[in-house]
Amino acid sequence: TTTTMRRLRSVPTSIRRPPYALDGIVPPPQNTITLHRTSEEIEGLRKAGKLARKVLDLASSLAKPGVKPLQIDEAVHDAICAENAYPAPLNYRGFPRSVCSSINDEVCHGIPNDTPLKSGDIAKFDASVFIREGFFGDNCGTVIVGEG
Repeated sequence: TTTTMRRLRSVPTSIRRPPYALDGIVPPPQNTITLHRTSEEIEGLRKAGKLARKVLDLASSLAKPGVKPLQIDEAVHDAICAENAYPAPLNYRGFPRSVCSSINDEVCHGIPNDTPLKSGDIAKFDASVFIREGFFGDNCGTVIVGEG
């Protein structure tokens, strides 16, 4: 339902949030390019990327016949929060979920819903995180439901 689709999952208050987390408004881009060169910055980028990959693998592993994308979203949300990170899609420009799931002919950035997956469906997931060090990790993958 519309009410269900718009309710945002809660994130523990101890988790650092990106600038858009509270109101969905993304700050305008800066007219500068930031190069991350210190070992701490590089490690932060690696950490964010590894966590994003971990939750992408989780989402992909859950894509089975009968499973609803909303269930996958809940599992991904909980896994990200358990790592003390923020699910980056959540409230980005008002996006209501913690992972993007695009099924079959939906190209990208689909909103998880309660339609059960079927064998043969093509499921695409975009898993993104924001870690306490202030870095984003983002990646996507595609699986065929019921195969492999």
